[in-house]
Amino acid sequence: MIFKGQFANVVEWEEFRDDMIFWKWTNKEIKKGSRLIIRPGQDAIFLYNGKIEGIFKDEGDYDIESEIIPFLSTLKGFKFGFNTGIRAEVLFVNTKEFTVKWGTKNAINIPTPHLPGGLPVRANGTFNFKVDDYIALIDKIAGVRDFYLVEDVKLRITSILDQLLMKWISMEGKDIFNLQANAYEIAKGIKEDLDMEVLNSGITITGFNIMSFNYPEEIQQMINKVASYNMVGDLGKYQQVSMTDGISSGKVKGGGTASDVAGMVMGMNVAKEMMKNVEKDKSDESNETKPNFCPNCGEKTGEGKFCSNCGQKLI
Repeated sequence: MIFKGQFANVVEWEEFRDDMIFWKWTNKEIKKGSRLIIRPGQDAIFLYNGKIEGIFKDEGDYDIESEIIPFLSTLKGFKFGFNTGIRAEVLFVNTKEFTVKWGTKNAINIPTPHLPGGLPVRANGTFNFKVDDYIALIDKIAGVRDFYLVEDVKLRITSILDQLLMKWISMEGKDIFNLQANAYEIAKGIKEDLDMEVLNSGITITGFNIMSFNYPEEIQQMINKVASYNMVGDLGKYQQVSMTDGISSGKVKGGGTASDVAGMVMGMNVAKEMMKNVEKDKSDESNETKPNFCPNCGEKTGEGKFCSNCGQKLI
C-alpha cells in the first residue's frame, strides 16, 4: 500500500529566533499531504542534492504536492506516487536587516610623531547587514551548516575591524586628536571594505556607523585644555577663568570663615588682574601710531581717528 504507515510533515521554521540568519529543515522526508508554512520575514528555499530547486517568498500555508512541487526545477514532474517521500531540504532565511553593536576590545595604537608608541584610541558604533545572494550563501555557509547566527557574522567583522580602523584613521589629512570630525568619512571607507570581505558569503553590509572615538583619560584632558586655550585665546585669561570656576564650584576651598575670606581675596585678585588686562588692552590700542596720510585716499590726516576725506579708520 502506498505510503502505508507514513505521516505528513509540516515544513516550517520550528525554532525561529530574531538573531538567527537562516535555519535548515533537513534529514526528513517530505511525504504526501505535507504542508509548507512561511511566516512574515522569511523566505523558503527548496534544496535537492545540494542544488536550489525553488525559492518561495510569499508568506502563507501551502500544500506541497499541489502548490510547491509543480514549481520546483527538476522535481516539477514528481508525483507522490512512490513508496517513499522526497528526501529534500528546506532552507529558511531571515530576510530582515540586522543591526549589530560593535566596539574595539583593545585600544588601537595610531602612529603619530607626537607619541612614540602611537596614540591609543578606542571606538564603538553599529553596523547593518542582510542576506542578498542565496546561491553564495548556500555555497559558502549553508552547505555545511544547519543554522547561522548574527554572532557568527559579528565575530567575522570584528576580527578585521581593528585593521580597517587603523587603515582609515591613518589616512593623510586626519586630525587624530579630533577623529569625530572625520567619523563619517572613516565609516564610509570601512563599510566598503567590509562589504568586499563578506560579499562572497552572500551577505551585504548595508550600513556602518561610528558613534564615538575614545582616548585615554590623560590624553582627553590634554585635548580639552587645548580646546579651552583656543576658546579663551590667552593663557593668562585661561588661568583666571579656571580659578574663578574653581571658586564657584567649591573646588577651591578650605574650612570655616578663613576659607571664605581666602576665597573672597582670591576672587578680588582675579578681578583685579582681569581689569589690568582690560586696561593694558586699551593702552595698547591708544599707543598705536596714527599715519600721516590716509592709507585709503592719501589725504593728510588730522587729529581725529578717522580720515576727514573718506572716513577710513586710522587707528
